[in-house]
Amino acid sequence: MTSTACRFCAAPLRASFADLGMSPLANSYLSPEQGNGMEPFYPLRALVCERCYLVQLEEFQTPQHIFGDYAYFSSYSTSWLEHSRRYVAQMVDRFGLDASSHVVELASNDGYLLQFFAERQIPVLGIEPAANVAKVALQKGIPTLVEFFGVQAARSLADESRADLLLGNNVLAHVPDLNDFVAGMKVLLKEGGQITMEFPHLVRLVEDNQWDTIYHEHFSYFSFTTVSKVFEAHGLRLFDVEELPTHGGSLRIHGCHAEDPRADEAPAAQLLEREREAGYTDMALYRVYGRRVAEEKRQIVEFLTALKRDGKRIVGYGAPAKGNTLLNFCGVRTDFLDYTCDLNPHKQGHLLPGTHIPIRSPDVLREDRPDVVLILPWNLKDEIMEQLSFIREWGGQFAARAPDLTLYP
Repeated sequence: MTSTACRFCAAPLRASFADLGMSPLANSYLSPEQGNGMEPFYPLRALVCERCYLVQLEEFQTPQHIFGDYAYFSSYSTSWLEHSRRYVAQMVDRFGLDASSHVVELASNDGYLLQFFAERQIPVLGIEPAANVAKVALQKGIPTLVEFFGVQAARSLADESRADLLLGNNVLAHVPDLNDFVAGMKVLLKEGGQITMEFPHLVRLVEDNQWDTIYHEHFSYFSFTTVSKVFEAHGLRLFDVEELPTHGGSLRIHGCHAEDPRADEAPAAQLLEREREAGYTDMALYRVYGRRVAEEKRQIVEFLTALKRDGKRIVGYGAPAKGNTLLNFCGVRTDFLDYTCDLNPHKQGHLLPGTHIPIRSPDVLREDRPDVVLILPWNLKDEIMEQLSFIREWGGQFAARAPDLTLYP
């Protein structure tokens, strides 16, 4: 393996964290016509920096290629909308945001979150690189710039107005040029302002064996220890942190300018110490993780094989990136899953990348009456099981990782 450099500290990357073989881009859904053509696969190998402990992927495709025309629309998840509504209420109350404030969201998607600030007459701006997704936000009346964020974009925006609240949900992990992105936040943040960023917590990935959240669009996987170093290197300080249940276990970090007089909150110091005690500043923890991944691959294949040998018809639910990682790594195709269903009409009628499993509307389930529905976005398991409770009418069952693949009556 040729050595590459850490995207944060530039140290040589030599240590493997998890090798998931060759995989297509997880959100590169195919039309039926493309199903007979060549499809690019890339190494899906997570490495870990021995200096700063940032778990990361190599960059094989540009952000423009990955995110220029994106298939993920946040508003299709009711639980995520409710999470966003609660976040807005919490931020308005905690930081006293009002009509004189300016809220900027990085990777604002289809306006799923900023709409709740706008309802309160708080001025907002979304920055979203995917033009097709930004178009939906604009149709909702959410001011949105179609561009990638970094120092250059921040400087042009800062000339007009800096942000009282600068936020980004599930974007920090998607940024290949991590230093440019965080440096841009320093430029755009108003004196006395605050940053919040949400992203999956590396501790949850390791402890709950969430290896299927590794895919090419996720360039980095953060512990609180490492992300604190990244922000500190760019003149920002993480003064608080919240541990959230979203996406299998996420962090919401709270940042400010390093020179800001506000005191650090106790949860920040407590989480740093917990991570240190658990071994996240010791390479020994990272070196053994890949063995667990390989073992669970064998268990998943055995689980599905047993269902098929029992005469069960299995279909999927959802077409998330994590599902595509799991299916491609485990070699699961239409020999196991007849099809998968997704509420997002932008995915329906397409094929999953790599496995070429057809994506259909959930409406087909009542007529088709499958024996087992495999929930691929396991983080939404409860929401989906409630939506599809009707499959129990014919004795259908659910299967989902939690974290081991399990059947639910």
